[in-house]
Amino acid sequence: MRLFQAIDTLWDYMQLHHQVQKSDCIVVFCSNDTRVAQVATTLYQQGVANKILFSGGFGRFTQGEFEHTEAETFALIARSLGVPQEAIFIENKASNSGENVLLSAQLLAEVLPEADTFTLVQKPFMERRALATFEAQWPRDYQSLQVTSQAGTFIDYLDNDVFTSDFVINALLEDFERIKAYPALGFLTEQEIPENVSIAYQTILNIYPRS
Repeated sequence: MRLFQAIDTLWDYMQLHHQVQKSDCIVVFCSNDTRVAQVATTLYQQGVANKILFSGGFGRFTQGEFEHTEAETFALIARSLGVPQEAIFIENKASNSGENVLLSAQLLAEVLPEADTFTLVQKPFMERRALATFEAQWPRDYQSLQVTSQAGTFIDYLDNDVFTSDFVINALLEDFERIKAYPALGFLTEQEIPENVSIAYQTILNIYPRS
């Protein structure tokens, strides 16, 4: 398998291609990619949900880089694009995906206790891990869950001046490794991994070895 084919195969596997339907709340796992806030805003404006929860404190890529926490930064973007303050909830302590889930659940239990249908928004290559983390760690029953992102191909994602291809490829590999390792730790639900995806991962790893 050639490198570019391998990248496309793994990239596509990490996305879930859900058809987005209406839900009670859009839940955003914040990060260093502020385009995710724009995706969430578009979903809100399309009427997918009338509430958005932004979850994120400072992570390894935003500590010292963002003036405000990830959630506060994303909320500022959403408000600048027309989302009213009363539609936004902010959870600004989480520093990893598990905390995104648990702290979001705690906040929603207080401010939107009837919510049981959710739209998760993440980076494209983190869709599958967002789903698996939510499934494993959400502490209450829920009716439905869908995950979405800006989608597109690996090349589409690089169409900006922020992230280099090496940075994104390493992040992609790291997320896939968590998909494989974290279910045994109880952090994620088990995800079926087709053989061609495993081959794609190994092909990329041969060129971008992990330290």
